Amino acid sequence: MFQGFRNRRETAIGRENGCEVKPLQVDVLAFGAHPDDLELTCGGTLAKFERQGYAVAMLALTAGELSTRGSVEIRAREFAAAAAILGAAHHRILNLPDGDLGPDPAQKLVVARVIREYRPKLVLAPYWKDRHPDHANASRLVTEASFVAGLARYDPATPSHRPRRILYYASRYEFHPSFIVDVSETHDLKMQAIRAYRSQFYDERNEQDEPETNISHPGFLEAIIARGKQYGSYVGVTYGEPFLVREPLRLDDPVEFFGEEYRRSFL
Repeated sequence: MFQGFRNRRETAIGRENGCEVKPLQVDVLAFGAHPDDLELTCGGTLAKFERQGYAVAMLALTAGELSTRGSVEIRAREFAAAAAILGAAHHRILNLPDGDLGPDPAQKLVVARVIREYRPKLVLAPYWKDRHPDHANASRLVTEASFVAGLARYDPATPSHRPRRILYYASRYEFHPSFIVDVSETHDLKMQAIRAYRSQFYDERNEQDEPETNISHPGFLEAIIARGKQYGSYVGVTYGEPFLVREPLRLDDPVEFFGEEYRRSFL
């Protein structure tokens, strides 16, 4: 496993207003199309990363300005509260256009510069197939930006950086995962972070007179819990979160990896 940097600042990444700008250097840079996407899909894993000593940054590509409920200001406060619950070292909203995400040159440049600024080892992005067009388009945007961020001649004013891997998380549409993370110990934190979005999800204390949506119904949170149990059952734990990696994964010692401790988890 890689070693955590815990907000350590390293070499300069350029100059801004005459001052040296330094990269933030995190281990994991997680992208969601909207505030609350990361909490719903991989919040348990992000909290687990923090417990393992890794620095995590949570980025929302848009402010969710087209949402039926809440407002940009409310969702920004909820995003900050959720990031604090999960223990993220950094959180940020990039203010790209909600409902119109895509890998056009301008948006790609914004995301590539952010990747160069944070210089992560791993990037988390949504699965490229989804009911919501913003989720699918966010996947392509982050994927392409992660690649061009590693090209020295792309935006040469800032040093290039390419993450080691992109891990794709599932939203509405499922996939056959490359691996599943055991989030049994951090599942409660995930649900606390989700419930921080009182404007979006069911909350019996919420007295706002706003229209009901698919995600504001109490059954939606029950489905999130059920999915965590579903993926946990696949690997012999209480709760799990699935991830997909496009490239083959190297495994040097299958005997050790599939050893006695691993086997007992399925008995």
